[in-house]
Amino acid sequence: MSEGSVASRRAAVDAKAAGRGNRLLSTLAPRDFDVLAPHLERVKLPRGRVLFEPGDEVETTYFLLHRTMVSLLIVTRDGDEVEAATIGREGAVGGIVSEGSKPAFGRAVVQIPGEAYAVPTRHLEAAKEGSVRFGDLFARYADALLAQIMQSVACNALHAVEARCCRWLLAAHDRAGDGTIHLTQQALAGMLGVQRTTVTAVTRALQDRGLIRTRRGGVEVIDRPGLERAACECYAAVDSHFERLLPEVAI
Repeated sequence: MSEGSVASRRAAVDAKAAGRGNRLLSTLAPRDFDVLAPHLERVKLPRGRVLFEPGDEVETTYFLLHRTMVSLLIVTRDGDEVEAATIGREGAVGGIVSEGSKPAFGRAVVQIPGEAYAVPTRHLEAAKEGSVRFGDLFARYADALLAQIMQSVACNALHAVEARCCRWLLAAHDRAGDGTIHLTQQALAGMLGVQRTTVTAVTRALQDRGLIRTRRGGVEVIDRPGLERAACECYAAVDSHFERLLPEVAI
């Protein structure tokens, strides 16, 4: 690819990143971005698409755009699953830490459909090896992602379903970009590891308090400050740690 075509592609991707793109990509220095630019492919991610399963070799990294949201799930031998992390436009899915062999430990599923920039993970590894600043950015992001996973373990074990539901809705609202989170109650129940009837009761209670409004296929956040007060401490803990590690990458 010629220098002119690389520059043209970078300008096009930069414009998208600045307006409705990925926050990690938008913080890269021009020289670092140019390493990835020829390999970025914009792809559509429909709801429910599985990006990888446990044991799969992770060959593609996805930089999520705009309102797209992916859940990292832990899957039991019996097929039950519970969410360990939520990723949106602030981050990337797949091959963030590992080098060489990259078997997936969990399942990555698209919860809120949208688009992403897909890049072969081998090119991401080459970029990290070739730039100290690039490598540092992704090391800090990996730290933030690990913190979210650790906090999820504590949250699932110690906190009431309503507080956990509020935490999840706040995280999804951050990434949705507006007041409406487009997902079903069945999907929300799966994320929380509870029955749908439990989620129905919890969301009805939150709606009665004027915090949210439920509708078919979505949840609208009405009172964000009230939802924050109803959530457990985990939301604020993860958010503040992310800001300390990656102040240039706002969720």
